[in-house]
Amino acid sequence: MTEPDPQSTVSPGAASATARLDHVRRRIEISARRWQRDPATVRLVAVSKTHDAEAIRPVLEAGHRLFGENRVQEAQAKWPALKDAFPDARLHLIGPLQTNKARDAVRLFDAIETVDRPKLARVLRDEMDREGRELPCFVQVNTGEETQKAGVVPAEADAFIRQCRDEYRLPVQGLMCIPPAEEDPAPHFAFLKVIAERNGLAELSMGMSGDYEIAVQFGATYVRVGTAIFGARPV
Repeated sequence: MTEPDPQSTVSPGAASATARLDHVRRRIEISARRWQRDPATVRLVAVSKTHDAEAIRPVLEAGHRLFGENRVQEAQAKWPALKDAFPDARLHLIGPLQTNKARDAVRLFDAIETVDRPKLARVLRDEMDREGRELPCFVQVNTGEETQKAGVVPAEADAFIRQCRDEYRLPVQGLMCIPPAEEDPAPHFAFLKVIAERNGLAELSMGMSGDYEIAVQFGATYVRVGTAIFGARPV
């Protein structure tokens, strides 16, 4: 495995969010070309969780349109006004979703990346039908089988993907994972790709601020980058 380029990170305090955004975009392009991939096939999800609307607006004004949030309630507080101002902005839910928040999530978000259990799949189907919206969905796979982390365990992934498609008629487009923080992410990314290919899924959401270039190497079509763009999360 190629070692990360030492120039691939930038100090959060060293530049504005828009400059850091450009830096991340360049690193994605370089990594994609290094592994003979079209950079256009890797989409950057700017993770704006814990950052307020004023911190997000400059990134929108710089032309970026794809964002990720972890919590429905937090997103509701800032994104309706931002979407009014930037109607082509798109928002992915990348954090765990409680079934009692599914209706709000379907109304506000444009993709759900954390489908991980039958009850949630059923409720999402009901809410999409009710709202007349068909949101792309990703199945979250807990590749490290960590008890504290959401996601279906790998041994149950194939059956759950089939259930989401066949029983709940969810528009499952891909898989998402968050590798264990203390482990090399590469085997987890490679493992997720194998599961996706086995199930005919084209999209892979994997890689964050510390490992998005490695994720590009292993086929990520979405990388979720927060700190490397917005800086440290507010305390």
